[in-house]
Amino acid sequence: MRIAVIIQARMGSTRLPGKVLMDLGGRTVLARVLERAKAIPGADVVVCAIPEGPDDDPVAEEAARAGAVVTRGSRDDVLDRYWRAAQAVKADAVMRVTSDCPLIDPKVCGDLIALFQRSGADYACINDPASWPHGLECEIFSFAWLDKAAREAKKPSEREHVSPFIRTHPDARRVNMLGPGPETVRHRWTLDHADDLTFLRALWARLPEGRAAWDWHVAFAIVEADPALAAINAGHDRLEGLNKSLAQDAREGFAR
Repeated sequence: MRIAVIIQARMGSTRLPGKVLMDLGGRTVLARVLERAKAIPGADVVVCAIPEGPDDDPVAEEAARAGAVVTRGSRDDVLDRYWRAAQAVKADAVMRVTSDCPLIDPKVCGDLIALFQRSGADYACINDPASWPHGLECEIFSFAWLDKAAREAKKPSEREHVSPFIRTHPDARRVNMLGPGPETVRHRWTLDHADDLTFLRALWARLPEGRAAWDWHVAFAIVEADPALAAINAGHDRLEGLNKSLAQDAREGFAR
């Protein structure tokens, strides 16, 4: 089974434009994500799926410098962008990671790949229900189901967030990898707002250098020991982006 880790990235974030090229410990956020993605056990190739157009050329150039396979596709139809990226590298299964999560844990991702293969599921994730810090999210699905979603998904939320069609389909075999529990869920390790960047820079300065030198437990110990650090960006809804897309579904006449 050929497994591709596909990371979506673009310049045009509505909440924090250009965030993937912002500095985090001397490298861009995107380079940090790709560095850790390349350390995922069981992954065969790391792809960065970027919108077409000159505005996103700097993102493509940075992804290539970081050693990722670069594919280009639709700006707004992220599902189709993933489908094209998976086709380009002949993937049998796709692990989805987003470029605003520089603390992704290669071991957590690798454990999810192993669970996906062992279980024979069509879809596997770590956040149904949420039981890990927000920012460790990863999910994996078969190319067969990605292909089905690309052909059949209609809702804006399904086209933007890639996996909702698969994870809610009654015929899809799903499995979730439970995390350590409620004490970790309250932590926010993703990049959507300026205060997220402030938090990540402060945390990163305390982390060991090297792509696989630390895992999520190291970051967790740091933020647990310093409540003021964890409070920097604690006021955001972890489902903010998805809820915005679901509202768009409703405006276009789709039932939840």
